[in-house]
Order: sequence, then C-alpha cells, then structure tokens
Amino acid sequence: MEERSYWLAWRELNGIGAVLLHRLWQHFGSVETAWTATSEDLQQVEGIGKQRSEKIVADRQPLNPEKLLATYQQYNPHFIVPSDAEYPAMLKSIPDAPTILHYRGDLELLKSLETRRGIAIVGTRKAGKYGSTWAERYSQVLTQQDFIIISGLAEGIDAIAHEACIGAGGQTIAVLGNGVDQVYPHSNRDLYERIEHNGLILSEYPAGTRPDRKHFPARNRIVAGLSHATLVMEAGLTSGALITANLANEYGREVYALAGNLDSPQSEGCIHLILQGAHILPKPEKFLELLEVMPSLCYEEPKSKDLEVKVCAVLQTLEPSLQILIDSIIQLHNNAPIDLIIETTKMSTSEVSSGLLQLEMMDLIVQNPGMRYAIV
Repeated sequence: MEERSYWLAWRELNGIGAVLLHRLWQHFGSVETAWTATSEDLQQVEGIGKQRSEKIVADRQPLNPEKLLATYQQYNPHFIVPSDAEYPAMLKSIPDAPTILHYRGDLELLKSLETRRGIAIVGTRKAGKYGSTWAERYSQVLTQQDFIIISGLAEGIDAIAHEACIGAGGQTIAVLGNGVDQVYPHSNRDLYERIEHNGLILSEYPAGTRPDRKHFPARNRIVAGLSHATLVMEAGLTSGALITANLANEYGREVYALAGNLDSPQSEGCIHLILQGAHILPKPEKFLELLEVMPSLCYEEPKSKDLEVKVCAVLQTLEPSLQILIDSIIQLHNNAPIDLIIETTKMSTSEVSSGLLQLEMMDLIVQNPGMRYAIV
C-alpha cells in the first residue's frame, strides 16, 4: 500500500497536526509503521500521552487508508507528501511543513530549488508606485539571474512579482490559500493560467476549498519555507507580508525590507522589520553581490556513516553538556535553529549559547545564517 495513503489517514484524526505528524514520521521511520503502532509505542513520541495514544488507536480503527486514497485521488489527482522524492528539502526542514501539497504546473520546479534557489517577493495588496516599481525591477533582475520567484498570487506586490517574472521569461511559484482549482482574487485569473503553463501552483488545501482569511497565514509559511530569502517590498503594520517575514526569520532564512517614505502607511511594516533586524534592501545589483556570498541552504540528511564515525570520536572527549548539544544538532537534521536546540535539550538559553560557542571554537560546529548550527 502506498505510504501516501497513510499521510491522508493520519490527517483524518482529530488533534494530529503537521508538527505532531512529522514527529511520528521521524520516530517510526514511516507513517505506515506509525499507523500500526501500539498505544505504548505511540507514547514514546513527544506530545503524545496515554490519553491521546488511546484515542488515536480507537479513532483509526474504522479508517481504511487505501480506500481514503482512492476516494481522495478522484478529486485531487496531483499531490505530493513529505515522503515523496519530489517533496522539496527546503520545505521539509521547517517544523510545521505541510503534510500534503497539491499542485498544478511544472513540479520539476520544486526539485530545481536545490540549485537555482527561490526568492520570495511579498508585500501589500494596496501597492503604491514606489513599491510596485521596485517589486517589478527586483523580480526581473532576479529572474534574469535564474532565480525562481515565489509569492502568494494576491493583488498588489504578489501579482506584480509573478507578472514581472513571467514577462522576463522566467518561472514562478504561486502558493494559494485555497484549493488549486480555485482562483482568488478573480482579477488574477489570466495570471493564474500563465503561471500554470509557465511555473507552478501549490496549495495544502484540497480541491474545492474556498478562500478563507485563516488560510492565508498558513499559506505564508510555505512561501517562507520554500525561499532562500524573503523580500518585503511595501507593507503596512497589519500586512500578511510581515507574517511571511517573521516565519522566514524563524526558519533561518534571510529577510530584507525596502526602506520607504516615513510618512507612508505602506512603509510602516518595512520600517518595523528593519528595526527588528531585517536587512535594508539595497539596489538589485548590490543584492546580487550579497547573494553570491550568502551560504546555500542545504537540508539533505547528513551522510550517516561519515557523521557517525566523526561523532563517535568526538563524544569520547566532550563534556556531557556539549555531547547533548551535538546530539541535538544531529537530531534536528544537522542544520538546527538555536530555539529548537534549547527546546530539545531542555537546557537554559545561556547554557546553550555558551556550549555552542565552545563547540564553534573547537571547530566542531559552524553557525549558518539565522543562528542555525551544523556539524563541520
């Protein structure tokens, strides 16, 4: 039976979200194995206690994963799950990665993100001339350098970025807050069709799902997760673009904001991001220079044999607290954000910071952008 049928089956259970399902997958090695696990075995997974494990066992009994898949595919013929080879490593690395991605268009674009790199261009739906001009110019310049432009197909900055990319002969990825069979806003129907034929349309929502306000913040995490860097062109303080930027920062990705007129409400969000530590977006030519020295994000699993040999040698001489940190970095796929290291080790922030600094000075780990740590 297909592994994807079990991803669908798990989604049918109340209380099983993306984060917990990824923990089940990592703990058991496959969601199919997790599906048949006993109540006692399920309790070994973080976040699952006795009561929840017993409810899982009871709730899964009437479900038939194979029939669920057959029914689902009638209306959703094109989708991928995290265990599929086509699922992008960039997105798989985030803790709340979507457990299903529906698509229309060129799925090969996801694979090409490993080498071509994606840049998110986002901003307000009510774009002014200033933000529109720079969104268009940035999209054109980046497209000409073979970057993939990623955005949310909303009015304003999103649509301008998609349009400019296609106009420059490139391919763009649009992430929707509704099913891939729905076009929202309707004014972007022509653009939707061009992206379908010259790029890729993605959504975690099944066919028939109408636009809903609560879907868009969730959509933004996919935009941020797929992108090497996020550029905010124009945004008010309540703009969803700030959600995308904050998520990108959490995921260890670079965030840039376009400095604007201090009197403009559409610049307030960008100014806020800059005050919070986002980079000020320079002219495209300078930004390209920055991209050249920006480390590539690689989220492939480390070669287990080589890593195991190195770690075994290291652990023989390290203090226990440093051993715990090394183990946590490996557990978090060798590109671990500091907040998750703190969470998994249960150590204090000062202990983790001090220990990571020691490991860096010993040339055992390296700090990547976004305060992520990897074994050298």
